[in-house]
Amino acid sequence: MILRILHWICRLGVAGMFLYTGYIKLGPGLLEPSLQFSAILYGYRLFPTSLITPVTLYFPWVEIALAVLLLVGWKMRYVALAACALIVTFIGILTITYLRGIDANCGCFSFDDRIRPLTIVRDGLILLPALYLVLETFWRPRTAGRRD
Repeated sequence: MILRILHWICRLGVAGMFLYTGYIKLGPGLLEPSLQFSAILYGYRLFPTSLITPVTLYFPWVEIALAVLLLVGWKMRYVALAACALIVTFIGILTITYLRGIDANCGCFSFDDRIRPLTIVRDGLILLPALYLVLETFWRPRTAGRRD
């Protein structure tokens, strides 16, 4: 019972986080790139300029789709693994940007959040519930007819 509650807390928390972060990165017309998010990506000095507009346009929808899939529960093992991979990628990008001495905004939960060690630690803590969801799919007993 407690593990089931923990499962739902983690699932709703990670899904809510992706839903919010995807929403704030959307452009004004939903299918237009967000200028603020473009500026954040450009500020990392990590991506080629030619990729910034497509990433700005499609990435928020990837986050929102991941949130919906987490809420629905479809293929939890793979969706939770994708969520972990995405969060680890975020942590990597933030760490590289910080270690290079670039003063940039995170763009995770707002567009005025500077990258600091606490920002990286915060994202590391966000990884924990997603990691729990991945590990749980391996140790919980599978029910007949259900495939992850």
